[in-house]
Amino acid sequence: MSATILAFDFGLSRTGVAVGNTLTGIASPLDILYAQQGKPDWDGIKRLIALWRPKLLVVGMPRKLDGSDSAMQETILKFCSDLEKHSGLPVQTANEQLSSREAEHRLKLARQAGRKRKIRKEDIDQLAAAIILENWMQEHAHGQQL
Repeated sequence: MSATILAFDFGLSRTGVAVGNTLTGIASPLDILYAQQGKPDWDGIKRLIALWRPKLLVVGMPRKLDGSDSAMQETILKFCSDLEKHSGLPVQTANEQLSSREAEHRLKLARQAGRKRKIRKEDIDQLAAAIILENWMQEHAHGQQL
């Protein structure tokens, strides 16, 4: 049995969103949601949840390279709590260390291979969310029933 999961690379101004499936273990960049007056785009989040009907939501949790908590930890934990309340779905965090760097690296390789468009921060955020989700699925859910 497979399950759909949405993942969020949360940011104060924009949040990258990806969708993945536990059967395949593959995630794809999905959307960018922009904060409005410092608040997450709850309407956009609810729209994506209604469209994809995930069983679980995963939020990237940054850590410093030494493994200690990042300055964003409390803000992200509040987002996770609010996300659980708004969605009624379980929310888990996933280590997102270096996911944005990995996303930027992958996009640069794609550009060298013929991708025409300039790499935008939105592209990086969406792909970072997909990388976070793929890493989470490799660690937790690939092939397991949710």
